[in-house]
Amino acid sequence: MQEYEAVIGLEIHAQLKTKSKMFCGSDNHSVESGPNTNVCPVCMGFPGTLPVPNRQAIEWTMLLGMALDAEIAEEFNFERKNYFYPDLPKAYQISSATNPPVIGGSLKINVGKDSGQARMTGKGEREIRLHHIHLEEDAGKLVHAKNGTSLVDLNRAGTPLIEIVTEPDLRSGAEARVFMQTLRSLLRHLQISDANMEQGNLRCDVNISLRKYGEKKLGAKVEIKNMNSFKMIERAVNYEISRQSDLLDVGKKVAQETRGWDDAKGRTLGQRSKEEAHDYRYFPEPDIPKISTQKIDSRLRGNDIVEIDLDKIRSQMPELPWEKKARFASEYGLNDRDASYLSDDLDMANYFEQTLEHIEEASKNSEIMKKYASRLANWMISELAGKMNEASVEIGEIKIEPENMAELMIAIEKGTISGKQAKDVFGEMFSSGKSANAIIEEKGIKQITDTGELEKIIDEVLSANPKVVEDYKSGKQKAFGFLVGQVMAQTKGQANPKVVNEVLTRKLGK
Repeated sequence: MQEYEAVIGLEIHAQLKTKSKMFCGSDNHSVESGPNTNVCPVCMGFPGTLPVPNRQAIEWTMLLGMALDAEIAEEFNFERKNYFYPDLPKAYQISSATNPPVIGGSLKINVGKDSGQARMTGKGEREIRLHHIHLEEDAGKLVHAKNGTSLVDLNRAGTPLIEIVTEPDLRSGAEARVFMQTLRSLLRHLQISDANMEQGNLRCDVNISLRKYGEKKLGAKVEIKNMNSFKMIERAVNYEISRQSDLLDVGKKVAQETRGWDDAKGRTLGQRSKEEAHDYRYFPEPDIPKISTQKIDSRLRGNDIVEIDLDKIRSQMPELPWEKKARFASEYGLNDRDASYLSDDLDMANYFEQTLEHIEEASKNSEIMKKYASRLANWMISELAGKMNEASVEIGEIKIEPENMAELMIAIEKGTISGKQAKDVFGEMFSSGKSANAIIEEKGIKQITDTGELEKIIDEVLSANPKVVEDYKSGKQKAFGFLVGQVMAQTKGQANPKVVNEVLTRKLGK
């Protein structure tokens, strides 16, 4: 396999989460709806209906282009892409594929310094170029019944869909996976798509070919259709690299074809040959005016053009994931791993910052803020992420409010509870949604940190164990541990170990 270089490009479809569909007023949120309930004559393709383009979808497509440093077309128009399929009621799809609104651009990915690809190329970070991004409407969905019949659900028909086409710059399954994860993070930060692969609103086709290292000519291209998980993308690419390598090793040709991925068997399966490109007979959609991003004199602008204000779109640009990561590192002093993890998911990042806002002491001192931020990051990445994985929930579904998480962090920092107690409290917080302080009071586990109170208890322990005190003074270190244990027993484990050690050391020194 080291003899061949994989050349990989992606075609990614992301559904935009606009309120209504691309060319009609039907509800665009149909995941939980019954079949054929979010439909109207326009998205069902009834004769005589007229499409009206969704301005929000157009602006969001251009916002994504700006985030990717792409060129925004001065003018583009929608076209009819003609083909027949049972879930395409009009027998054509309205698209902008041949004159896209967004051209070029790039996205940086980091596959990690220790990855196989990084060792091979000497680079953990790579910049993947984009060919273009175009906007279109989605098709419906076929539902295959057990009796062998197929039913058509048109809830998805007409959903605004952006297609992101990369250049063939990817070289491994790991890079393909990381690219998709990085793109998902961007889409969610822009808040233009839920980008959930499991729900089908983010999908990916992989184009892959092999060539010998040093060659410029591309090999026969194989397309793997409808990848709907990050793990699946990486596994499918790695399998296909191995399959094509084996064919080339014995002098066989790789067939140019479309293949599907069988996740249970862990292999790709041939579906159809792809010797020639389809002729979709594109022609301009006659019922939709041209879209322009140029300022046009109102006296010259007729009904055949729609103007889009790029300055307005640019002003809506939020903080992007890589900008947030850099800020988390500088403002909160987080290391690269913690800053990457927390900035990758917008909801996770918001929860992190909202929690810190509830820690009044931290808001007044940058060094104290960094201390709390580091502790909170560790808890979110280890304890919180672990509980979320066990329960199969997202950050927006957990019962712990940011102010309650802040209470827990304060209790740990102030020594109100020990680290072990904190984990028990956190577990109950996650399952019940109760505040940290309420659970601490209910369980009566508040640590004793009052020095005066602990001095009295320690004096009693020392008085009751004169032989152990003499053993300690004669150099037997185990005696110290015994005395600490007696203090903890007297306080039923509620004494702060750090304070106990300090007071006991001082008193034994006297």
